Amino acid sequence: MFDWLSDMEIPTAFEEFDIVEVRFKGGRKDFFRNINRLDLTTGDPVVVDVPNGHHIGTVSLKGELVRLQMLKKKVDNNEEIRTIYRIANERDLEKLREVQEQEATTMYRSREIIQQTGLKMKLSDVEFQADRSKATFYYSADDRVDFRDLIKKLAEEFKVRIEMRQISLRHEAGRLGGIGSCGRELCCSTWLTDFKSVSTTAARYQNLSLNPSKLSGQCGRLKCCLNYELETYMEALKDIPTVSRPLQTKQGDAMLQKTDIFKKMMWFGYRGDNNWYPVPVERVHEILKMNSQGVVPETLVEEPVQESRQNEFVAQVEGSLERLDDKFKNKKKKKKKKKSAGDKVEGLSGSGVQDTETREPRAPREDRGPREGRGQRDGRGRDRGPREAKPVDQQQQAKAELPATGTDGAPAEQGQRPKKQRPPRNRGNREGRENREDRPPRADDRQTREPRPAREGGAPRQPRGEGRPEGQQPQGEGAPQQPKRQRSRRPNRGPKPNQPKSPPTDA
Repeated sequence: MFDWLSDMEIPTAFEEFDIVEVRFKGGRKDFFRNINRLDLTTGDPVVVDVPNGHHIGTVSLKGELVRLQMLKKKVDNNEEIRTIYRIANERDLEKLREVQEQEATTMYRSREIIQQTGLKMKLSDVEFQADRSKATFYYSADDRVDFRDLIKKLAEEFKVRIEMRQISLRHEAGRLGGIGSCGRELCCSTWLTDFKSVSTTAARYQNLSLNPSKLSGQCGRLKCCLNYELETYMEALKDIPTVSRPLQTKQGDAMLQKTDIFKKMMWFGYRGDNNWYPVPVERVHEILKMNSQGVVPETLVEEPVQESRQNEFVAQVEGSLERLDDKFKNKKKKKKKKKSAGDKVEGLSGSGVQDTETREPRAPREDRGPREGRGQRDGRGRDRGPREAKPVDQQQQAKAELPATGTDGAPAEQGQRPKKQRPPRNRGNREGRENREDRPPRADDRQTREPRPAREGGAPRQPRGEGRPEGQQPQGEGAPQQPKRQRSRRPNRGPKPNQPKSPPTDA
């Protein structure tokens, strides 16, 4: 027991209780009176008065809690309570250690003597008094033992007064101590003092499996903790009906399989059916009452009552919030795009046809003159002359008249956007290069251009053909063709696999 009042100050007019609880070997406790008013503290070794001598113990409890312990153990506060002599000093403790060292050798020798006599008893412990005038032998036995001859032999062997004390197996386990299956120290060796009888009915009330290896403790008897929750189970079982025979229903006889005491639920099963059906305790009471009156119900559990139509009508009128979400569940959002003059013209799709875009003419650069008089150049950088540009409205009208075709020449589906393809590359095409070399020069390739504006801080540029060195021949219509310079070109790798092979177009 823990002294919760040890830190509290005692009032001046209040006298402290003069009886102290003292603990000895093996957890044995006894009460002694502090007639000398010694200033004792829990854990102090004291020398106490015992029959035929004195003994040394340890103070385990003092104060008003001792009075409660005496009421609990039914010990009267009378003159039979012995006294405390003094607080033990170093000499007393040294003699006690010497006596305790002889206890182990005495126990082993006593067991040999018991085997020689052939007595059916088990010697568990030996305890000497501090003055070595008396030795107590603790033993356990199933039947009554006649140990008169054994006491004579032990007295001759050890030269002390012998006392034989029989204890139960639970007391023996409490004196030895140990760790239980719960992982804590044994209750009998720590705080349990009263050992009540434990029967298998306690395990049946708690729906425990009657397995001896699980229900028995280290002492070989049923565990004391089976009685701890027994009262709670007995209180909960008052509302549980006793089912002595199967419940009769039109589906068959239902037999009890399992009972949950705290959830107030009982499981039943039909013959030939492996499923268990939970039934509330109230319903079991009703079925038992109906069977006693000769009425057989349809099923074990009644079906839930359907909601009235009034609730359905109210739900339809008021509606629910989910209907707003259902409205937009299966609809896809369609984005409308405004078509402008700069958008792409649909319909020109398919193999070899490229979508064209109408773009506004770019503004002339500041450092260069306008590009109106300049013609487009071919791949060699030659000027092809001016190109007449159609108005934007005519181009859109001409492209809109063309039918939309697919890749196989069939008209494309409406709403299908043509794929933009890259134009074929003539870098590796030999046929296009040969055709380009054999083509005669055009007459309008060389046209007079307007002089470019002068650069900042420099002289104005001269038109092409002027200011050449004397040794260089002019190029034009009457000039003889010079042999073309061979350029380093990449090897011919052929057209790409996804690009159709088509001859270059002269634009």
